[in-house]
Amino acid sequence: MKRILPFLSLLIIVSCAPEDDFTAPAVTITPVETNIDLQAVVGMFMQDQERVLSFDKDLVLEAYVVSSDEAGNFYKEMVVQDKPEQPRAGLNIKLNMTSYYQFYNFGRKVYIHLNGLSVGQVNGIATLGVADGNQIVNIPESQVTLHISRSAEVAQITPKLIKASEFGDVLENLYVQIENVQFNKLLVIPQNPATYAAEENDEFDGERLVESCAGDFPFIISTSTYADFAALKLPTGSGSVQGILTRDFYDEIYTIYMNLPGDISFSNNTRCDPETYNCGLATSGGSKILFEDDFSLQKNNKPVDGKGWKNIIQEGSRPWEAFTATGANASLGRSARMRPAGSGDARSLSWLITPKINFDTNSAEVLRFKTSTSMANGSFMEVLISIDWDGSEENLLKAEWKILSAANIAANNDFFGDWISSGLVDLSCVTGKGFIAFRYTGSDHSYYNGIYELDDVLITAD
Repeated sequence: MKRILPFLSLLIIVSCAPEDDFTAPAVTITPVETNIDLQAVVGMFMQDQERVLSFDKDLVLEAYVVSSDEAGNFYKEMVVQDKPEQPRAGLNIKLNMTSYYQFYNFGRKVYIHLNGLSVGQVNGIATLGVADGNQIVNIPESQVTLHISRSAEVAQITPKLIKASEFGDVLENLYVQIENVQFNKLLVIPQNPATYAAEENDEFDGERLVESCAGDFPFIISTSTYADFAALKLPTGSGSVQGILTRDFYDEIYTIYMNLPGDISFSNNTRCDPETYNCGLATSGGSKILFEDDFSLQKNNKPVDGKGWKNIIQEGSRPWEAFTATGANASLGRSARMRPAGSGDARSLSWLITPKINFDTNSAEVLRFKTSTSMANGSFMEVLISIDWDGSEENLLKAEWKILSAANIAANNDFFGDWISSGLVDLSCVTGKGFIAFRYTGSDHSYYNGIYELDDVLITAD
């Protein structure tokens, strides 16, 4: 993770080579009585995450180790959860100890003596350590074994099967599995697949986009640039991912950290990449306007209609609406907006579709538009085209929709106050009569309820 001290990390990688057949050092293990559970401790912290919760009584809980620093992807932090399967709560423990996997190995049941320790928020997650004012710092090495004692049990850890759409505080610090996923195709180009964390722009962590083959939300896998497997190439197929659900260093996104590269099991050699239309980008637009709308005639806070638009809710309850805003994220006069916040929708999937365009009677067609976000978070927008849709809502999903991959769309890493141009999206390779759709995917979940805004839609031809 990003909490790594580079020099010390390099020493660890060089001098602490993992053993092929791991056996924890033999020690005398004394049975320990517990008087509180981990879920209760996390629950007390969750009631007021801004404070530091300190313990001055002889409280002892049991937990199971689910992280490993064997491959260098964790450094001086150990993650534990309350049960080996179907866990309900987890904690990140800051400890001034390297190569802890040789003593607190994966699956090891441990007893945590809380007296003198504190729980606070570090990078957005519940973290156990020593209080230093309002900060949580590492448990000194000399005190680690006093606070964390081993049992004789090494359990088989069964990852909790979840979906990315379920990411939330209650799943943080748990060992999870997400199935039927793949890395984004731009990361696994056959001629030059990306590494886990050894690209030029990987300063601390490599953050790699993982997409669902089952219509779930995309998410990020993070790998420390000091991990032993940082330079390995990403697998190209699809399958499942195991790891610990946590937050990134800036507490901006949920992410998965793996213990070992084997935690990715892409046994399926085939991929589920969506079909695309890509004529590239044009050098100029035409003088003939086939469709145009700047939404200026729409009514604020009402569903976009008229001008031939089809405003279809596939899932959820929110359509695309017109809005006007000033300030740091001003609209372009009046714009179209999709915002699921407050809807209560577990998933929001809404389409805004142009009238039918005849690509046979025109030539050199070009699409352009502008998009902006009010913090996209985990939501996203796509622009698609179909030449076999009959225009009826009931047949929307029976048609073949292809992504216009040349179009540039605002993303979460773009400044929320900017309006991003799509570029001149060339449609000259399209034949037949077709529809262009702007499709929003999100939910009312705080991580996925980002806002997307659309304006100045223009389709021209020569």
